[in-house]
Amino acid sequence: MIRFLLRRTVSTAAVLLVMSAVVYLVFYAAPHDPAVLVCGKGCDGTRLAVVRHKLGTDLPVWEQYGNFLRGLVAGRTFDSGNDVTRCAAPCLGYSFQTDQPVLQMITQRIPVDLSLTLGAMVIWLLLGVGTGLLSALRRGRLVERALTTLTLAGMATPVFLVGLLVLMLFCASLQWMPFPTYTAFTDDPAQWAANLVLPWFSLALVISAAYARMTRSSLLETLAEDHIRTNRAYGLSERRIVLGHALRGALVPVLTMLAIDVGQILGGAMLTESVFGFDGLGRLLVTSVNQIDLPVVVGATLFAGFFVVIANAAADLLYALADPRVSLA
Repeated sequence: MIRFLLRRTVSTAAVLLVMSAVVYLVFYAAPHDPAVLVCGKGCDGTRLAVVRHKLGTDLPVWEQYGNFLRGLVAGRTFDSGNDVTRCAAPCLGYSFQTDQPVLQMITQRIPVDLSLTLGAMVIWLLLGVGTGLLSALRRGRLVERALTTLTLAGMATPVFLVGLLVLMLFCASLQWMPFPTYTAFTDDPAQWAANLVLPWFSLALVISAAYARMTRSSLLETLAEDHIRTNRAYGLSERRIVLGHALRGALVPVLTMLAIDVGQILGGAMLTESVFGFDGLGRLLVTSVNQIDLPVVVGATLFAGFFVVIANAAADLLYALADPRVSLA
């Protein structure tokens, strides 16, 4: 286990390093001058030179990237003569538009994505795995055909359409619920949950369809394996075979998909956040791209990639728990 964790730590650091280099070069080595964006219209040559020096864009690209990496681990100082700003590690720089620390802007929005992801994840796992299990056990029957039709419809429906429909139905037409506005869990747990019910179900209904399809196909494949037939020959009950042996093996590909989905949503559920008006990481990324706020774009992209890498590392650990045949060696 320790060797596995060490290997995963090294590989995760390597992936993040490569990703940071690619993201940084794409946005900062492109044929444009970030200092012009910061300085604004009517900026003279003297002011532009000062801004370039403070941003560090008057240095070669490789040196800029080195300073960026040092800022992540040891902090960074932005110096333009009379204006000296110290950015503590991990430093992602300052927004071109608001002059706020990028890390602060990101961490303020992470609770929104965490709340949205964790609640929706519980719902889509219960719906998806449960529907897939029922479909596999009722293969060839009317129930299986009906569930297959529903899952196909769910996979073909975009999440923003589901979000708009539930808002129109439950908030506008029936008026059973108020329009959601994000409330922090620490402020009011009950209000936090009430405002997230509709976003949770909107996101979960769409994602659970893919989990139902994956669980069904994986479970049918596992039920046809030799060790399942051996367990039947020993006289084990079908319930014990399915829940104790077949389902555990069938969950391995589901865990892979779960790691990708959780990582991506933690990195920003852009459509869901936009439909319900939540100020999360995805909405921040979209706004920053529109404003060409490069430090925020780079920081948010790195955070999104970090969540995906970490979620996949966690999935590798869960493989061994779900299926004893999977080795961590």
